[in-house]
This record gives sequence, C-alpha cells and structure tokens, in this order.
Amino acid sequence: MAVVAANCYCPNPKHSQFLGHFPSHHGKLPSRQGIKNLVHAFRISALFWRAKKAMEPPEKDLSLGEFILTGSGPEGVSANQAAPKKVSVSVVSSILDVPSQDWDACNMDATGPENFNPFLTHGFLSSLEETGCAVKETGWMPRHIIAKDECDNILGVVPLYLKSHSSGEFVFDYSWADAYYSYGSRYYPKLQCCVPFTPVTGPRILIRNGSYKDQVFDSLVSAMKDLTAKLQVSSLHVTFPTESEWEKMKEKGFLQRTGMQYHWKNRNYKKYFDEFLMDMKQSKRKNIRQERKKISAQNLTMKRLRGYEIKAKHWDSFYKFYRNTTDNKWGTCYYQAIEAAIELNLNKVEAGAQGEHKIQRGYMPVTTYSYHYFLDKGFEKAINDFLVRETAQVKLVIKLLHESGPFKDGLQTID
Repeated sequence: MAVVAANCYCPNPKHSQFLGHFPSHHGKLPSRQGIKNLVHAFRISALFWRAKKAMEPPEKDLSLGEFILTGSGPEGVSANQAAPKKVSVSVVSSILDVPSQDWDACNMDATGPENFNPFLTHGFLSSLEETGCAVKETGWMPRHIIAKDECDNILGVVPLYLKSHSSGEFVFDYSWADAYYSYGSRYYPKLQCCVPFTPVTGPRILIRNGSYKDQVFDSLVSAMKDLTAKLQVSSLHVTFPTESEWEKMKEKGFLQRTGMQYHWKNRNYKKYFDEFLMDMKQSKRKNIRQERKKISAQNLTMKRLRGYEIKAKHWDSFYKFYRNTTDNKWGTCYYQAIEAAIELNLNKVEAGAQGEHKIQRGYMPVTTYSYHYFLDKGFEKAINDFLVRETAQVKLVIKLLHESGPFKDGLQTID
C-alpha cells in the first residue's frame, strides 16, 4: 500500500493554514526563480514504509505533432518580442520525466492559489508511480501528455493513463465494456485522464497562464483525441473535471456525463458545531446530538491530526480500520470532518459517492462531471442515448434528495 501525505508551509499566518499564500502572476509566465519559489511554497512528500520500487527504463517518447499558435502576443509587446508560436506535444511514460517545478507550475496556474489541488501535484502523482500503484503491472500505464514551446518551456500537461480495466476510477463504465464485448469488440485498453484512486474534482488539462492559454488548451484536446486514434484504443475518458472544463468539451466531440457525490457545505459558520446544527430540522438535530453522545458514553476520545502529525503507526491503524468499516462508530467521523472544516474555515467537506446515510449528517448531493470520446461512432451514439436518460435521472434524484433533506426550509437549495 502506498501512503501519501501533504506537508504544507505557510509563510503568512493570515492565509490558509493548509496552503499558505501563493503569488499571482496576472497571466504572465514567472521567471525560473519564480517557479522555484512556487515549489517551495507547497510541497507534497511521500511516506514510504518500504524500499521504493525500481522504475523501468522509460519508453521512447511518442510525438503527437506540432501546433501553430496564431494571433498577437501580450498587450504592449511587439510581434518580434511575443512568445514563441509553435507548440510541440508529446507523450511521456512516467511523470518522473517531467521536472516537478514545471508540472506544479501548470497545476498552480490551472487551479489558482485559492483552489490549489494537492492531488494534481507532481509529488502525489509520482508517489503513485514510484510505489507501484499506478503502473503497467496494475493496469495503469502512464501516458502523460506534455506541451512545450520552441524554448522547451512546458506550457501544459495532462495526467493520462492507458488502462486495462475500470477499477479505481469511481465513474462506472462496466456496462459499456459489456456492450462492446457482446458485439465482439474490445473495450480495453482505454485511455483514462484522472487522478488514480482519487475521486476529487479538479481541472484535468493543466495550462500555464499566458496569452495563448486557450490555444494551448485546444492543442492538448486535439492531441488527446489523436493519441486515442494512434493507439487504436476504444475510448478516452476524463473523470471529475471542473464544471467549466466539462462545459467546453461538448463542442469538441466529447459526450458529457454527470454523477453524484455527497458534500458538506460551510454556510459561513464562524466557530462552533452547534451553528451547523441550528440550520437543521429539530428531529435531525436531535438525532445527531444523541449519536455524538454515544462516543463519550463509551469512553472514546476523538483526536484530529494534521498532516505533519501523522506517523507510520497512524497509517497502519488507518489501514486496519479501512479494511473493516462495519463498526457502528464510523458515523462520528463525518462530524469530526465538519468540526475541522468550521474551525479551519474551509468551504466544504467531500464525502464521496454512495450512501444516503450521509444526507442525515448534513452531506448533501452535488453534481459531478466526466466527458468521454469514442472512436466507434455507432457505440458513441448508443452511449449518448443512454447518457441523456441517465442525466435526467441523476438530476431528478438530486432534486428529490434536497427536498427531503435534513436542513430547515429555505436551506435545501441545489448549488
């Protein structure tokens, strides 16, 4: 088992206790020194309880061609001084072939400091490869896409895997695979753009800020489709992107899909858990208080640990608990997450999919997104017809669950 922890450095106590403060470059590519400062501002380090797995020699990079960027350079810059207009796109067989500061700079610009996503960092994704979790032997063959300009500056990256199964994705397409096989066609391998084993929403096409940002995005999308055809795989799937990224993809030949997770939202609670309880209906509030009383009655002590406080022994215990989730004390963990979010002024807690039991604890359904590209246009049409029906069902279920939720009238809105 690979265990990964995020270690954060906060140079200014007024900013997020998790993420610190990150400088804004207002659309400009920072200097190499600026990139190094970004890397020092936020670090992801892996915790290994055994020797790292030896990495296989990297395969030869696969070129996906060059793209010419049109238009003028930044405002106030002459054509001669404008950034290079030629972008080359290629595939690497390991994220270790990409300098960490360049990958993380793409991630930082794609998310913004306020929504920085640690799961998209070079440190997290390289840990999955180095520990043997997301590698060829487990059905996750890295095929990351990289866009560079004429000066070898990395302008964009895409975390991408060639997969021989559908496990660890949390957007289920097993019925699609069955349909392919029933007609004598092959569904696997397929291309999967995601964070392995991690159903957390975030951008999937990571682009540096710059005057040609939109064109670099389009170039990477074209390269993803070209790679699908070049490898002759059945399909390309991008799971848990942001809604804004998802919206762009329909016009680019991708099918759109929605799903559902359960999130707790911080409604500007200042300090105390009881503030959250007062937004709930009386019966639901009473149930939660009774459930929490059971903890003290059983002489149990709840303690929350930050990343730097978590030791190997804690991860070992966590693994045991994870393998045995039948204990009736598990529900109180949802409340601990809520209390932590209120204390740290976090916007939300994501509790993942499945389990309507989460609703009664304040975790309400939200829409998640994915988009999909198929080479076989006959299957594409059949799957699109299915997605139209599924989308309507998901929308209706979310509406009904909100209407019957635990919050007082007026607070059951769908964001």
